Amino acid sequence: MTETSRIALAQLNPKVGDIAGNLSRIRTARVEARAKGADLVVTGELGVSGYPPEDLVLKPAFQVACREAVEALARETADGGPAVIVGAPWLEEGRLHNGAFLLGEGRVLAARFKYDLPNYGVFDEKRVFQPGPLLEPVAFGGLNIGLMICEDLWFPTTAAHLRARGADLLVVPNGSPYEHDKIDQRLDIARARQRETGLPIIYVNQVGGQDELVFDGDSFVLDRGGAIRWRLPAFREAVEVSEWRRGKEGWQCLPGVTTESLPRLHSIYQAMVLGLRDYVRKNNFPGVILGLSGGIDSALSAAVAVDALGPDKVRAVMMPSPYTSRESLEDAAACAQLLGIAYDVVSIEPAMRAFEGMLAPLFAGRQTDTTEENIQSRARGLTLMALSNKLGHMLLTTGNKSEMSVGYATLYGDMCGGYSVLKDIYKVTVFALSRWRNDHQPADCLGPARAVMPERVISKPPSAELKPDQTDQDTLPPYDILDGILTCLVEEEMAVDQIVARGYDRATVHRVWRMLDLAEYKRRQAPPGVKISRRAFGRDRRYPITNGFRPG
Repeated sequence: MTETSRIALAQLNPKVGDIAGNLSRIRTARVEARAKGADLVVTGELGVSGYPPEDLVLKPAFQVACREAVEALARETADGGPAVIVGAPWLEEGRLHNGAFLLGEGRVLAARFKYDLPNYGVFDEKRVFQPGPLLEPVAFGGLNIGLMICEDLWFPTTAAHLRARGADLLVVPNGSPYEHDKIDQRLDIARARQRETGLPIIYVNQVGGQDELVFDGDSFVLDRGGAIRWRLPAFREAVEVSEWRRGKEGWQCLPGVTTESLPRLHSIYQAMVLGLRDYVRKNNFPGVILGLSGGIDSALSAAVAVDALGPDKVRAVMMPSPYTSRESLEDAAACAQLLGIAYDVVSIEPAMRAFEGMLAPLFAGRQTDTTEENIQSRARGLTLMALSNKLGHMLLTTGNKSEMSVGYATLYGDMCGGYSVLKDIYKVTVFALSRWRNDHQPADCLGPARAVMPERVISKPPSAELKPDQTDQDTLPPYDILDGILTCLVEEEMAVDQIVARGYDRATVHRVWRMLDLAEYKRRQAPPGVKISRRAFGRDRRYPITNGFRPG
């Protein structure tokens, strides 16, 4: 009977739909694992198709291509190298499943289908997949592997069944998206299954950006007793080989490398960088362009872009109006210089005068109001979109979650863009991240190892500068109050009385609730952006635009 086994954790970055590219990544990981003496390689959930494939998985041609890729990889395992566990959609007897497959000896040795299909938040697998039966252990090299897929770990049923059927350890391929507090939740769930079953757990998560989702990797091995024996780094690909021995109490994992978890701001920043990097690269954009206003949102967005792509792939444009302050002009130029990016100045004053003349007959007798302010924002949006079209660079929009929550943004103006790194970042966190990045250069980032924006950008009162002496607080509550109320409304779905009980003014709570509801139509037209929180706009929080409900 085999007394040892070497199992590789392959934390890979697939691209949805790129079956050939994903297969190449798996092959490369298998070669690396073989060089390290692995007997078995474990990859992430749906690694052949990429995750989540959404409705792409319903295309019969896509289903066939995924099956052919799995079978081709299976044939390659006749070379005597390590066996491999891969994930792919699989049509079986007319039912489409989320499958995991053990490939070895030149064939598919075992197939298992996901039992618990998630149908909440960003997940809607019940829309496209059918659940499989309760999973049975897979025999491999003297081990009975309890092979379960992602959500199967989150409930006791599958793990208990596998334990009762003689599993020696639980192996869990995952496609678990990043949220800023989720790693602790994952570990808590895994430790609960470990305590219930007494079995060690191998948890392999994918890494990389896929549209609005970022997968942080952070794969791990839990031994008996819940101790972390291996922990792979967050936000980058890795292949590590864990060593296992059979003892009196069953299979045990020998101690390995355990990477420390990242502090909150560090992990949020890395998620923003990886999300943007993969969105740009996987969609084949040559770079990004953005408006650099001299304010904190555009400064932080530019810093993330440079860290993600490098300064040569980022272009900034300052678009002053008669209301733009000297300080904003200086701060925008200073940001561009600190980051080492191309920087242009294009005045929108001629466009403002042109629109004023064009619309004068129709506006006659009416007071100046936000219409004229929005014209400025839309002139900037038009300018940036023209440059994006001409140069081929994707337009990066710079609005934050606080603004998007209450509609403090202009449709077809500052909301123009292909992607947003601040879409799920409240303003108070924008300030914290800016200070953090000025003091740190994260690993795998391509920006400068120094401050990326002047201190004045962080310390001055935020302003859209669309009229004289304007600040955000002319229109909005102070950001610490606004963001606190929004967190209660958006993330926690609290009632007004509950929010007031936390010390917030009732009239302010009602006002913010009303602004949040009224801005839904704007958010439907916003670009995608990196999901950071438990409830991001778009994929998580889906509210009707036409909505007659009012609190109280």
